[in-house]
Formats: sequence, C-alpha cells, structure tokens
Amino acid sequence: MDTDTQDVARQLHAALRRSGLSLRGFAAALGTSHSRLSSYLNGAASPSAAFFLRALRQGAALGEANARGWMTPQSTRQAVKEAIARGDDRWAFKIATQARDQVRAMLASPDEPAAAWETRPSTTGEEKWDGLLAALIAQEFAASGRTPPAWTDFRAANEWVLPNLLLEETDIRAATPEWLAERGIYIAQRDLITA
Repeated sequence: MDTDTQDVARQLHAALRRSGLSLRGFAAALGTSHSRLSSYLNGAASPSAAFFLRALRQGAALGEANARGWMTPQSTRQAVKEAIARGDDRWAFKIATQARDQVRAMLASPDEPAAAWETRPSTTGEEKWDGLLAALIAQEFAASGRTPPAWTDFRAANEWVLPNLLLEETDIRAATPEWLAERGIYIAQRDLITA
C-alpha cells in the first residue's frame, strides 16, 4: 500500500473512532455499505474525494456532538424508537422537538457541529416519526439559510395528525404550519412550541 493510501485509511479510521459509531453505523450514516467502508479502511479501495471529505467532516461533527452531550440523528432515532416501543407517543414527540431545538443551537455555533445532522439516520420503525424528524430538521436548516441534508427529503406515505386534547382534528389541521402540512403532517403550532 502506498503512502497516500495509508494516509487516507489512517484518517478514515480516525473519523470512524471520532464518530462514536460502529463500523456498520458509520457506513450507514455515510450512505455506503460496511463492506465498502471496510475496503477503504484497509486500503483495498480508494474513496472519492467527496466521500473522504464527508467522512472526515461528519466523523468530527458526530464526535463533537457526542462530547457535548448533544443529540445526533442516530441517538435521536434510537430514543424515539424506544419511546414508540413503550407506546409513549408524547415522549417520542418531546424527543423529536428537543432534537429540533438542539439542531437550531448547533446551526448557530461557529464550529460546525450541525454537520453531525447531515449523516443519514436509521429508521425509527414508523414512517410518521421518520417523516416528522425529517420535516423538523429540514425546517431548521432552511431557516438558518443552509441546504437541508438530503435525508430530510423523506415523506411518509400516509397523512398523520398528532392528537391534541383541546383541539378537534379540523382545528389541528388549520393550526398546522404550512411547511409541515405540505408533508402531510398535522401538528398545531402551539404544540410545536410547548413540547
């Protein structure tokens, strides 16, 4: 293996360690297979420059987010998945909005920790929650003047209305922000604020 290939492999190993993810988890976050990432790590193949730079940036951002105790796409999806398994949709909603709030803070930070949210998360197991997380994160990136990560284009196949004890479904639909309603998700604006 030549010196340049060794250096690329060494830096990818460092990015993997910094990310705090498993090999499979980091590969999935980068949008590739674990076998392809393994071939880059052992020098059997060379990644594109774009992949290499993305891996370095996202590994560092995930490490920084983890070090600060901030939510990442992976930790958020896991926490939402656990809440769903317990049948606690209210807690799942609180987690999703807490992640949104932390992304807003990350986007305001000068050291680019928001790049952690460019990584592709796994599924919560339910399309409606995957769709909500995609919508919330896309909105925060757009509001900050940045291009939302590609994974936030996800839309659930079916409409979803988050129940509210004080509002009928027609009132919830009317009180939903347009950016959310256009994705077929209906949550009253005040619930998005007070979660």
